[in-house]
Amino acid sequence: MAIASLSFGVLAALSTIGALIDVLKRKLPNYLSLAIAIAGLGFAFAAVGWVGLGLHFAHVVVAFLIGYGLFAGGMFGAGDGKFYAGVAAFFPIQLAPALALVILLMGGVMAIFWLLARKFSPKLRARKDDFAKMPYGLAIAIGAVALSTVRLAV
Repeated sequence: MAIASLSFGVLAALSTIGALIDVLKRKLPNYLSLAIAIAGLGFAFAAVGWVGLGLHFAHVVVAFLIGYGLFAGGMFGAGDGKFYAGVAAFFPIQLAPALALVILLMGGVMAIFWLLARKFSPKLRARKDDFAKMPYGLAIAIGAVALSTVRLAV
């Protein structure tokens, strides 16, 4: 249980940093995504050994491919895809659908508020730079922490 609690704390701290950077700069640095992935894989190995490491690494690969596909389709930034792959390291491949779903739900809720904000803010509506885009790293961080909270509670 100590490993799970420590793992949750690290995921929460690093993903919060990522969310804040994305909100403030609309960038998700590669070093942060890599640090999150290494931490998640390290905790997986510490908790369940080589098999767990393999299951978590498989999730990283799948999440990276999904993120790359979303980036190639213009629905995700490149940093969002790498950040998603990084947080996926904290979950085994069996939880890939759950993580994707909770991130999608968080993104949907954020999108509603984002669209309302754009509708009622002429300044936001007039923006044409990166700040005209919704910071999806926030949805990824909230989704990952929410799923981790559920796992910790069970």
